[in-house]
Amino acid sequence: MGTVDNKDDPYVHPRMNNESRVKVPPPQSFFKSLQASLKETFFADDPLKQFKNQSKSKKFILGLQYFFPILVWAPNYRLDLLKSDLIAGITIASLAIPQGISYAKLAQLPPIYDSNFVPPLVYAMMGTSKDVAIGNVAVGSLLMGTMLSSVATPEDDPTLFLHLAFTATLVAGVFKLALGLLRLGFLLDFLSHAAIVGFMGGAATVVCLQQLKDIFGLIHFTQATDVISVLQSVFTQHSQWRWQSAVLGCGFLLFLLITKYLVGTLQKGINPSSFGDFVFDSPYFAVAIKTGIVAGIIAMAEGLAVSRTFAMSKNYNIDGNKEMVAYGMMNIIGSFTSCYITSGPCSRAAVNYNAGCKTAVSNIVMSITVMITLLFLTPLFYYTPLVVLSSIIVAAMLTLIDYEGVILLWKSDKFDFAVCITAYIGVVFGSVEIGLGAAILLSMLRVLLFVARPRTTILGNVPNTTFYRCVEHFPTAQTVPGMLILEIGAPIYFANSSYLRERIVRWIDEEEERMKLSGDAHLQFVILDMRAVTCIDTSGISMFDEVNTMIERRGLQLVLASPGSEVMKKLDRSGFLGKLGQEWVHLTVGEAVGACKYLFHDTYKSKSTDEAENCSNNV
Repeated sequence: MGTVDNKDDPYVHPRMNNESRVKVPPPQSFFKSLQASLKETFFADDPLKQFKNQSKSKKFILGLQYFFPILVWAPNYRLDLLKSDLIAGITIASLAIPQGISYAKLAQLPPIYDSNFVPPLVYAMMGTSKDVAIGNVAVGSLLMGTMLSSVATPEDDPTLFLHLAFTATLVAGVFKLALGLLRLGFLLDFLSHAAIVGFMGGAATVVCLQQLKDIFGLIHFTQATDVISVLQSVFTQHSQWRWQSAVLGCGFLLFLLITKYLVGTLQKGINPSSFGDFVFDSPYFAVAIKTGIVAGIIAMAEGLAVSRTFAMSKNYNIDGNKEMVAYGMMNIIGSFTSCYITSGPCSRAAVNYNAGCKTAVSNIVMSITVMITLLFLTPLFYYTPLVVLSSIIVAAMLTLIDYEGVILLWKSDKFDFAVCITAYIGVVFGSVEIGLGAAILLSMLRVLLFVARPRTTILGNVPNTTFYRCVEHFPTAQTVPGMLILEIGAPIYFANSSYLRERIVRWIDEEEERMKLSGDAHLQFVILDMRAVTCIDTSGISMFDEVNTMIERRGLQLVLASPGSEVMKKLDRSGFLGKLGQEWVHLTVGEAVGACKYLFHDTYKSKSTDEAENCSNNV
């Protein structure tokens, strides 16, 4: 093949020179590279930057401010903000008390254990969200009540069940605190949005079905949560249905006059200490660990999602790791003060936001209001009917069924829709554990499919531009004669290297067959667009070596376009660049095509000259 020495040749790409070639990055030690990777993974926000070049006293103050953000914003708190926070705090307290009693019912705990004023105070000091209102969450309450019931029931052993709830709360707190301190919050990203939508919808459906017990006035009810068991329990007891309860539940005034099923006495006063009430004996502790981790993850995922949503709407940032530390500490301290798993429920946050909250002071106001209620007003709740609590629960749960989100998943991504529906069916027809497990497995399966089967597409030139795009996406894009341009859409690892090798070979076979049938120019170059290949391992390097050998045997030339720095370093160290030749690595697809056009044209002219000479000799 010829060399690039004719500047006037129309096939020479204007930027085809030494300066435009892809260079190998400067060498970097393994430990420095590892340090950079770990920093990007665990310390992407560079939290230690503020401590540099500071005195010891200043570092101590900054450390306190890091773990207690209240020390940052409280000195600048203005009285004009107090009015808004006061109204918001009282408003969410008016919701928190009846809703909390309802959620305690879901957790199969006495009503008094829902209304603990300690966790909101802890969050106000350590949290970073201005809008989250702390309290129990419906799904977390349901998970706790369901999972702990496998080893103890509040009817048979109420004390053991209560102590297990405190133990599970302690486990959840320690787990969240560890995630935050170790900066492992990214692990929650494996619980996809589609999985959460399906799981929350399924859990909401299960919770609504569970309220049929009180709506129909049933005394005995199944402990199972799947829809078949619940409906079977309801319809096999049709003779015990209290139709007046179901009908009158729609009108609270009439119902309050005739109902006989009430909450009962609520313990007056602040919740007692539960520091010595933990259960660490087998087999109960294992169940408490499982319950604490599962319920804690779901509650924390909801709280973080709510925090991010409202932070975006008000244009401020939250720190996910600080949030996990705050959630962990408030659950640990809450477990010492007769409280079960708490987080940032969506319903309370929405009320807090719409009530005009400005800072976390609204949580402090709510906490004080709840404390006053516990000290002086609990007897007023004696005659609260259970069907009213069931109605409160159903109303709250219906907001968790995201119909619009499901429709959007169907329109935009059928696989995500399948993940969502699988999670929903798993919860409704199996159990909350089955639904959650299925959702996580399908989400992980999708990640594995993306990695193991990366997309490869044929690129063509968009007319009147220098851009090369997928010919399926841009029907007007034109393939270049004699060239096969392929885009690899993912990093290359051991999990996908064999697939990519086989897929590239199939692309070449199909292109050669197409050119043969159409009578086009023979295939000369295979150009790989590597913009999306951010990294590569040794299996990927071996794949390139094997593909290059195969291509050479067919009389073709492999060309690389747009490789990243990390890829270039590894290809150079492995010796592959030496085998391929630096001249076959280009900055862009356009430059690679320009170089190949020139070489193809130069080769064609050389072949024509040789054929003419042979013809004259024969004559």
